[in-house]
Amino acid sequence: MANRVSKTLLFSLFVSSFLAAASAGNFYRDVDITWGDGRGKILRRGNSLSLSLDKASGSGFQSKRAYLFGRFDVQMKLVPGNSAGTLTSQGNMHDEIDLEFLGNQSGSPYTLHTNVYSQGKGNREQEFHLWFDPTMKFHTYSVIWNPQRIIILVDNIPIRVFGNSESIGVPYPKNQPMKIQASLWDAEDWATQGGKVKTDWSKAPFTAYYRNLSALTTDSDGSKGWLTQDLDEQGRKLLRWVQMHYMIYNYCADRNRRFSHRECSRSRLL
Repeated sequence: MANRVSKTLLFSLFVSSFLAAASAGNFYRDVDITWGDGRGKILRRGNSLSLSLDKASGSGFQSKRAYLFGRFDVQMKLVPGNSAGTLTSQGNMHDEIDLEFLGNQSGSPYTLHTNVYSQGKGNREQEFHLWFDPTMKFHTYSVIWNPQRIIILVDNIPIRVFGNSESIGVPYPKNQPMKIQASLWDAEDWATQGGKVKTDWSKAPFTAYYRNLSALTTDSDGSKGWLTQDLDEQGRKLLRWVQMHYMIYNYCADRNRRFSHRECSRSRLL
């Protein structure tokens, strides 16, 4: 299939305790399956959705609405077993907040690749291994996007904060509404060990599952605490724990790149 990059603002993905209080969305009502020729399926009366990939094509969906700021959550269960060469992504148009899950060989961890684009400029990658197997059960992936900062969380644990540094000339996504998008596609040219490990098509179809998609925005009922949300002391401790033990790449620590990004001099938590 032709390479197709469809990224997602989220998500996410991205709450366990949070979703207990928020009404979950319905996929029939909230999203359109945008490509895949039947490989994307809405299940259980709209309560869940699956995306599949085979050698002919992957699949994807996007939200019917575009959003300017909000808290976005989704629960996902990723492709199990040998998922080398597959890429499950969430992200947006340029502006863009990306979470991409790079498939693996059996027994090796997924890589969660994150990036932030504004005005078409990205190259702000941070990558992580997760502290659990994301294929065994559903986990929650979240994005809080407000005028001051972007916070990416996994099971309500912050893994990344990207602050608004416009005061020092760093673009920040704040003017362009974005749609939530998700896709599962063939990225064997680069996704696993830089493309050294190719997709084993004998294991196809590869399937990822989604449920409990939630978007809290300025026109939602209830609390709008997300609009000014920052990390408290416990949140900062959790962020340091993740970055110390599970971060495997940080553009701000890359000696070949950090000096081209002004925000890298501001905080170790970017």
